[in-house]
Parts: sequence; C-alpha cells; structure tokens
Amino acid sequence: MDNSEWWDLRDAAGVQTGEVFLRGAPGWPGGRYHLIVATCVFRDDGKVLQTQRAPGKEFERGWEFPGGSALAGETSRFAAGRELEEETGIAVPPSDLTLVGRFIEESALLDFYVAAAPPHHQLRLQVSEVMAADWVSYTEVERRISARLMALPWNARLKMLWPEATAAMNAAR
Repeated sequence: MDNSEWWDLRDAAGVQTGEVFLRGAPGWPGGRYHLIVATCVFRDDGKVLQTQRAPGKEFERGWEFPGGSALAGETSRFAAGRELEEETGIAVPPSDLTLVGRFIEESALLDFYVAAAPPHHQLRLQVSEVMAADWVSYTEVERRISARLMALPWNARLKMLWPEATAAMNAAR
C-alpha cells in the first residue's frame, strides 16, 4: 500500500499552480506553498477543544488545534473536516466550518476555522497524532500561549488569528 502524501502547490495568493509535491521529498520549490488547515471546535459553555501533539512528532507535547495538510485535490474546508475527524473523531460537515483567516508561513498557508461541536460528540483520539485532548476556556488558551505550551508555530498564528476566532465563536453562540 502506498502511503505517499501529495500536496497541491500554491502561489503566495493561495492559487493552485497545477504542480504537486511529495511530502518529505527534497527540493522544495521556492515561492511555493502547501495548504494546512486547523479547526477550533467550541461548545455552548465557551470551552474550546485543544489537542496535544503525540511524542515523536515535531513539536511533541505542544498544544494546538486539530489540523494538518490538505492533500492533493482537497479543498481547504474538506481537508479541515477530514483532519478534525481523523484526529478527534468529531465529524463536522465542511459547510459548518467558518473560516477565520489565513496565516502565511515560510512554505505553508494555514487556513484557520471555527466550528460548533456537534451534539453528543465523543472524542476518539488518533494516538499516532494526538496524545491528549482538553476542553479549555479562552483564558486557558491565552495562558498556554504565554507559557509557551503551544506547539511553536501556534504562537505567531494565534497572535494574528485568535481575536478573530474568539469573535466568530462568540457571535455563533
């Protein structure tokens, strides 16, 4: 079975170039980006779901929001829903995801979504990716950022995207 992970390449504006790239292959093309996605799931009580990266992964034990890379041919919303379900067992239709914003990194574009937790959801963690999950307050997310408990890339991402995310979640509750 082929476990290769292919990514669509995009320009800085997020437009697909028609090129694909094999994850982990040498020779990343300059000026190209791959799409990554993440979703902040929230409950009516104001708590949000954070996951903790599994040992052995880059930024191991760091807290984050469930997500990962969009595969070749996937839309951003579809990839966000797939990653959320794979890592946590929570299924949210792509149409129920609200895009908060996009953060540009050196070779990736992160699309950050918020979504209401479906009723009667049950967490099923993907142990190869996630070692723990926790429903926390906005204040706890901010404490984890300040205490540097987040996976390193999340510090810059949330500096830009967290205010918009909290506003979108507050408006939806």
